[in-house]
Amino acid sequence: MNTYLRTRKSEPATSGRAGPQSVGRVFSILESLAGARGGSTLTELALKAHAPKTSLVGLLAGLAAEGCVERDGDGRYRLGPRFLSLAMQAVSGRDTIELARPYLAGLVEATGETAVLGVLAPDADLAIYLDRIESANPIRYAVTIGERRELHCTAIGKMLLAHFDDDHLARYFKAAAPKRFTASTVTSRAGLLADIAAIRRDGLARTRDERVIGASGIAAPVYAADGSLVAALLIAGPSERMRANARRNEAVLRRAAAECTAAHGGRRPDFDQPEKETGRTRK
Repeated sequence: MNTYLRTRKSEPATSGRAGPQSVGRVFSILESLAGARGGSTLTELALKAHAPKTSLVGLLAGLAAEGCVERDGDGRYRLGPRFLSLAMQAVSGRDTIELARPYLAGLVEATGETAVLGVLAPDADLAIYLDRIESANPIRYAVTIGERRELHCTAIGKMLLAHFDDDHLARYFKAAAPKRFTASTVTSRAGLLADIAAIRRDGLARTRDERVIGASGIAAPVYAADGSLVAALLIAGPSERMRANARRNEAVLRRAAAECTAAHGGRRPDFDQPEKETGRTRK
């Protein structure tokens, strides 16, 4: 059995980040990346910030250490998960986090497992964790706020997939190359469509040992007044414990998600019958 505990990273060095000029350059970097969907190179950032590349290297390293920017294999920089999470909290995510927090606490108290609030990332087909309350158990599921996870192998991710419309789902399957993390990971189109149909029918998304061996999760939807998905609530923990308490956990999670939906003034949408290619279409 794996333990899902994380230790705090050492504080990154602060060289290159002090002083008003550096603050201005940090904002120039973030503003440039916010407007560059495909990311930016160091040269492009230097031009936009009107600064030498050497002066940006330390700033970018510090921002990367804090999770505010990321650098891909092609050397292009993009906004990182921590910055995106903060941005979502500052805009539409804040009310959802505040409304959902008591329900996360209630889930932890009732189940003894970690409870998580997740949404679709604004820039990619990935789940992003907005909030979480960890279990007090020494062996527990642990995530970091702002962390991003794949859709095909996580309970929150599958819940998000189940609420894609036909066009979005078709684009996802065309672009996605689902990674197999364990022997239980569902990677085929047919398998994922079957999971999506089950989630739309039953209202819960379930995973067992799909991303990490020994870890399982259950997710339930939170809806807005127009029937759109606001977020998903997750209970996650060691697979054996989750399996033993599945009936209780599912009942508690359904109730929490329904109450959180009511707090948003929301309603559950209706789903049409399965389509040939993409599964089901939302009304």
